[in-house]
Amino acid sequence: MHPHDRFFLLGIGVLLAATAAACDEDAPGEGEGEGEGEGEGEGEGEGEGEGEGEGEGEGEGEGEGEGEGEGDPVDDGVFVVATFNTGSAGGARHDVGPDDGYSSAQAEITTEYYGSGLAWRPAVEGTAAFLADLRPDLIAFQEIFHTPECEGIPADARVGYVCDAWQAGDPTVAQLVLGAGYQVACNLGKPDKCLAVLRSFGTFRGCAQDLCLDGLAGARVDECGSGSRVGRGVVDLVGGGEMTVVNFHGSSGAAAHDAECRRRQVEQVFEDLDGAPAANGARNIVLGDFNTDPGRLELLDESAERWNDFTEGTPFHFVTECGFNATPTYDGAVNIDHVVSDAFDGDCVAAGIDGALPAVLDFTYFDHTAIVCTLAGP
Repeated sequence: MHPHDRFFLLGIGVLLAATAAACDEDAPGEGEGEGEGEGEGEGEGEGEGEGEGEGEGEGEGEGEGEGEGEGDPVDDGVFVVATFNTGSAGGARHDVGPDDGYSSAQAEITTEYYGSGLAWRPAVEGTAAFLADLRPDLIAFQEIFHTPECEGIPADARVGYVCDAWQAGDPTVAQLVLGAGYQVACNLGKPDKCLAVLRSFGTFRGCAQDLCLDGLAGARVDECGSGSRVGRGVVDLVGGGEMTVVNFHGSSGAAAHDAECRRRQVEQVFEDLDGAPAANGARNIVLGDFNTDPGRLELLDESAERWNDFTEGTPFHFVTECGFNATPTYDGAVNIDHVVSDAFDGDCVAAGIDGALPAVLDFTYFDHTAIVCTLAGP
């Protein structure tokens, strides 16, 4: 998170009582109107490319080759999805004990050379252990380091990171933390934002390999950074049928321009990504780091208001807890990592926060946590 965003979060505390959101049926009131600015955001590495349009099927065979799914086919009637922004907390108290080997100096290296993405090897290994136990059917990543970028990182900044022994053709971090049996497809021009599906559950249409960079349909929003922060994938289910999955990572920052970029990205989900809404399937799941809290910031952030516009009086609804009374899952103040669907519902937990699921790591690294939902639907 950027320092100015933390100060903004402190400033909105006095306004929270007046901004109860429509996404929480039990909220004390419903806020109306639109505002500018927003209290979320974290440093991240921008992906490569400025392209837009369909990106399906441009695969790269890095890592494990074309593996078969492991285990018995999963019934798509009940399944597990997760969203996880794996960026590191640059402003966290890394030097406070116990000594876990990851200091503030280490955090500065992560920010400067790795875009704050998941790259420090002990954190990668710990995340892999967490996901091996969880084994989600679908997962969305944001801010996950893309290992081919190791080529441009100096040797002294590689020690302790995945780049230390990296060679061309090695698995990406997404592949490392997931292990065998998954297929990974990434946002257009954004290899740090990827969806993954367990092959025993389904496969991405148009993706023939284990890793498809630019494998999700998308489009860049002008004047809002490179690549596409919205990525659509169609999953053909092993049990028959299909679902459309959208990986969303809203622009970060508290400025009015940042909120405008987020608004336009939300509109890509529900109105027009590439001539059609990103969520254009018969059954849709939208998940990711929204970088706004629709339950608390509707009066302050036009993108929060737009999320509420599209989830009120429509089949789309928040599956994750959303509202003034929701247990905060980010920075102890807000809820910005969410799952939305028009066809599925279920229960969600935040790793390390509500006691239902342990923290991903036992040391300070991430500023988000994994959100895990067990879903069911038609």
